[in-house]
Amino acid sequence: MGLVGVLASGNGNGNGNGRGDGIGIKSAYTRIDSQISNEDCVTPCHLQANAATSKYVIVCAVFASLNSVLLGYDVGVMSGAILFIQEDLKITEVQEEVLIGCLSIISLLGSLAGGRTSDAIGRKWTIALAAFVFQTGAAVMVLAPSFPVLMAGRLLAGVGIGFGVMITPVYIAEISPAVARGSLTSFPEISINLGILLGYVSNYAFSGLPKHINWRIMLGVGIVPSVFIGLALFFIPESPRWLVMQNRIEEARSVLLKTNVSEREVEDRLVEIKEAAGIASATSHEQKAVWQELFCPSPSVRRMLIAGCGIQCFQQITGIDATVYYSPTIFKDAGIKDNARLLAATVAVGFTKTMFILVAIFLIDRVGRKPLLYVSTIGMTTCLFGLGLTLSFLGNGPLGIKLAILFVCGNVAFFSVGIGPICWVLSSEIFPLRLRAQASALGAVGSRVSSGAIGMSFLSVSRAITVAGTFFVFSGISALSIAFVYMCVPETKGKTLEEIEMLFKNKKERQGGELELRDVEHLVLKESSSS
Repeated sequence: MGLVGVLASGNGNGNGNGRGDGIGIKSAYTRIDSQISNEDCVTPCHLQANAATSKYVIVCAVFASLNSVLLGYDVGVMSGAILFIQEDLKITEVQEEVLIGCLSIISLLGSLAGGRTSDAIGRKWTIALAAFVFQTGAAVMVLAPSFPVLMAGRLLAGVGIGFGVMITPVYIAEISPAVARGSLTSFPEISINLGILLGYVSNYAFSGLPKHINWRIMLGVGIVPSVFIGLALFFIPESPRWLVMQNRIEEARSVLLKTNVSEREVEDRLVEIKEAAGIASATSHEQKAVWQELFCPSPSVRRMLIAGCGIQCFQQITGIDATVYYSPTIFKDAGIKDNARLLAATVAVGFTKTMFILVAIFLIDRVGRKPLLYVSTIGMTTCLFGLGLTLSFLGNGPLGIKLAILFVCGNVAFFSVGIGPICWVLSSEIFPLRLRAQASALGAVGSRVSSGAIGMSFLSVSRAITVAGTFFVFSGISALSIAFVYMCVPETKGKTLEEIEMLFKNKKERQGGELELRDVEHLVLKESSSS
């Protein structure tokens, strides 16, 4: 079958050890379909159905991820466009910091509103709203005659990005089978990296035009992906989990039939989703208001919030946006003075970042989340420390330039192979259905606040303690992220969204959950035997 009963067989690789960190949940979560052996033998028709289903889910994930291209393109293009905006509009260094960092801060509004909006109008139409708002803001920036108008467009684009950052991974997680959810939920991170690369290439391609035109064209190209998002709305379905929450069961079943291999698996997933949504079990009790539950959490929800929001913050405060937004500044400090060479070096950074995110997609559902997080955080710590040493002792020389490019590329490579994509995977899969949209919004808020704080302070901090000293600070923070991963992040590879919820519960809470799930399993088995 397409979905794997991982809690009955360890981490999904059949080692039978339960969860590696000591939480042993055994037979209560053996998948019902795995107990039926002879009826589900693999046939050519089954393989064809599986292939068709996989292609459909992948295409939906790709279209949904186009919003993330907008964010990535903005990050990449602004690193070069700011050089020409300074010359054309005569802005100060403080205005430069505000212009770059404000997008992340203002995207809080979109992220906070995104959870409630997606619960009201659906995941699909929230994706559409995000694209429309960003497109409007980008158009204002392109036509801006002055810094205040440019800022107005930047703020509007930030709201759209906030919507997109929050809703895209949630949507993909909710349409994806558990066996492929990690790879598919990483698609937004691929799109961000692709957008960054396209932004760098756009900078290099249009840098030769007059300074009052080139940066406007650079920013205007970012409108193109939103056109494809509009076309995608005619293709992608609504989230089946959101449809169940609206009690639109038949529509949810129709979507699940397209994203899962067999009808039995569809019914199995429907029961799990209903139970998680609190509308299928006769023993379900009245839920607290979502925000009240988030701000006055139970022990299990508190552990989820620490893991989900914490990994979002560490993703940013280790300095990735400083590396990407201010890579020309870094390379200038290393000794590159010509604008064309600076922008060419940033293209190498964008290419590296994009290539290594593809490595992560290949490994995330094979190796698991936690091993990749260890490789990522340890590698980033090393590269950030090495970059600090290089800028301190080898700046303005050929060797210093080469080492600076190497360490910057190494930092973005380790980021892309681990904490970059896995941050979004974890934040979209660890929360229970009733809290998922709002909790993911809180995680996105933490990410955007951290990103904005870094973007709006990097130049000032670098002037105070030097660029090298700033990267020594980032290296220390990255070292702390290693300890955070060890203590707070569980392995979720291969588990269904409903099973992951049990990983964060204590013994008493898990026993209660096992009893409820056994009741649901008995009901499904009874219905199967009578049909």
